[in-house]
Formats: sequence, structure tokens, C-alpha cells
Amino acid sequence: MKAKRVVLDTLETLFSGLQNEAILRSELQRLFRWLKSKGLTTVITGERGKGQLTRQGLEEYVSDCVVLLDNRVVGQVSTRRVRIVKYRGSVHGTNEYPFLIDENGISVLPITGASMDYPVSNERFSTGVAGLDEMLGGKGPYRGSATLISGTAGTGKTSLALHLAEAACNRGEKCAYFSFEESPQQLVRNARSIGIHLQKHVDKGLLSFQSARPTTHGLEMHLVRMHKLVDTFNPSMVILDPVSNLQAAGTLDDSAAILVRLMDHLRKNGVTCVFTSLVGGGRAQEATDEGLSSLVDTWLLARGVEVAGERNRVLYVLKARGMAHSNQLREFLITAKGVRLVPAYLGQGGVLTGSARAAQEAGERLEMQRAKEEMERQRIAFEHRRAALESQIANLRAGLAAEEQEYKRLHAVHEEKARRTELDREAMSRSRSKGISNKSKS
Repeated sequence: MKAKRVVLDTLETLFSGLQNEAILRSELQRLFRWLKSKGLTTVITGERGKGQLTRQGLEEYVSDCVVLLDNRVVGQVSTRRVRIVKYRGSVHGTNEYPFLIDENGISVLPITGASMDYPVSNERFSTGVAGLDEMLGGKGPYRGSATLISGTAGTGKTSLALHLAEAACNRGEKCAYFSFEESPQQLVRNARSIGIHLQKHVDKGLLSFQSARPTTHGLEMHLVRMHKLVDTFNPSMVILDPVSNLQAAGTLDDSAAILVRLMDHLRKNGVTCVFTSLVGGGRAQEATDEGLSSLVDTWLLARGVEVAGERNRVLYVLKARGMAHSNQLREFLITAKGVRLVPAYLGQGGVLTGSARAAQEAGERLEMQRAKEEMERQRIAFEHRRAALESQIANLRAGLAAEEQEYKRLHAVHEEKARRTELDREAMSRSRSKGISNKSKS
């Protein structure tokens, strides 16, 4: 047969007939020496003993490489792990590594994070919500960055995530959406109710929904499945909704470590990641159990406010690395045409939302209307006063013009009378001069 590799599965079955421990150990040594003398690469499986790696306590010493497999159950969820105990003549990892057995074989995912020396992009992309893009410097987040959307129940975290998914697909990019609460059909239906149509993107192969309860698999299994989908589907955006549910499949520290490793893998491949996180009522909202707040690049916080007997939503940017961003609260409206962010409206009691905002706006509109009507009344009164004054001025001018004409007439008569008097005086003077001359001649 000229085999180069030999697999013995399991060693205990091969020597199950030997009861003497000394003979058994001697036969084990003889088997190992014979396999090495033949130059065969041999893989031997064995059961773990009590307090030692193998049942006989000898196999790990005569072997060149020892691989330890473990199936650990935490919270009724099992996870397979592998660890290289020794590997003669070679440098090897010493950590435990989770592994997955599926239809494609065995997948091993290192537990250590990827290097932080990953490329970054200066390109920005639209979130699909014009008001949110405006809050993020008018251009949206950076491509390849990590965005966290946190808030209490019913604040619209999933609605925002669906907008981001639709915007990516509208650009012709692929998006992988991991949901831990809703099925794909439920997400598509609910998105349609707010004007987001995702089925066409699913049919085109641009959008892939992966829905599973966190307790269906262990955390490592979830991580391996995410890695495999990212590597095969090659999306430009990955959405996890919500990451807070992963705590149900393990401890808080385990879920936080899983998310850090996933984020490192996505950043290394230039994939934009979006996380939603549920914040429990009565707890500090500017914090996350998973510790993602310090790792993400952009953090959006949605919360509910109660004003005038009703509950409304507001959204603000808690942080956005590398970009100018708004520090204002925006009212967060979920309508039949999608999410709409209304600019902050400040009243005497602070930011107003909902019916309180509508009542305040109506009151201000009424005040403006009254002011406008008062200005119009004053304008009409002014016009009347001006018309009266202009009429008086016209009458005065007419009287002045008549007096001027009368003055000119009297002045002309006076001038004419003076001229005639002067002429008469001159004529009389000439007449007298002639009379004196005639007397002298006589």
C-alpha cells in the first residue's frame, strides 16, 4: 500500500485486550518506535485520563506533538476548543482555540486579536438618513469604521440599522445583517412599514440576513460562523442587532472578547461594522455592558423622553472620531417614509418634542400672526394719517399759491401805477418847462 500517513482511532480500542499495565505501556512504546522507524506520519487519538492528558499517562511523552481537544459547557451551551500542548522543534501557539465542525470540515479561529496595524479610509458614506448625515459633519461615517447605536427598548435602533443596510445596498454594496431577535421575514416586513424595501436587495444577493438565537450556539461558534460568512459573502458592511443579546450565550467578559475579535477582523478587511446595543431601563445610558464605547469610532445614543404626558424619541451623537459632529439633540421621528430627524427645538423648559413641540409652535405661530395683524393695523393707521397730512399740505400749498398769485397781481398793479405816476410827473415837468420858455421870449 506504501502509505505515508497512519491514523489510529482510538488507541484504547487497539489495546483493550491487555489488562497488565506494564505490558500495555511496553506495547505502546514498541508501537511508537516501529511507526517512527518506518518514517510514517502518524495521528493517534486517545481518551483523556483522570488528572492527566491520556489514560495511560505515556502517550504524551513519546509523541512529538500533542493536541488537546475539549468540549466545554457554559450555561448549557457547549463549545469545542483545541490547544497544542507540545510540538517538538516548532514554535506554536499556547492558547486555547475554539473550533467548529460543519459541512465544510473543521474551522479553527485563534482567540488572540488581530494586529491593530490595519488600513483606514478617508472615504465617507451616507447613512440613508439625511438628518443623521448632517449631524455627522454632513458626510456620514468613515468607511471601514465601527458605529454603535445604543438605547432603551423602542427607541428605533433597528430602524436606523435597517436604513444603513438599505443605503449600502442602494450603492450596490453587499451587507450582512446578523439578527439575534427577529427572523429575516419579520425584518423585511417591519422595514416595509417605514418605507424601507429590502426584499429586492435580498433577491439580488446584495443583502444577507442571518437570524439565530444567541443560545443556539456558543459564542465561539457564532464568531466562527460570522467569520466564514464575511470571508465567503464579502460584504462591505456587517450589522449585528443587538450585540447585548450575546450575553445569553456566555459571560459578559466572553461576549466582550468575541466582539473585539470580530471588530478586529472586520477592520482588517476594511468592512464597516454597525452594532446596536440594548440599554436596560433605569441604568446609565452612556455606557455599554460589552465595553464597546471606547472601541467604536462613532456612538449614536437614542433615548426616550416624556413630555406633556407622552413619550418621544431623541437622538444625539455621543462621539464621532475624526470628524466634526453636532452636539445637539434631534427629535427622532419614525414615519411611513422612514426615519426623520427634526432639528432641535428649544423652549423655556429645554428641548421640546411631540405634542409639546407642536403646541409651542402653534402658540408661536399665533403670536406671530397677532404681531403681523398689529403691524398691518398700524400700517393702515399710518397710511390714513399720511393721507390726511398730505391733503392738508396740498390745501396749504394751494392757498399759498393763490396768495402768491394775488401778491404778484397787486405788485404788478402797484408797479404799473408807480410807472404811470412817474410818466405823469415827467409830462407835467415838461409842460412847465415850455410855459416858462414862452414867457421869457415875450
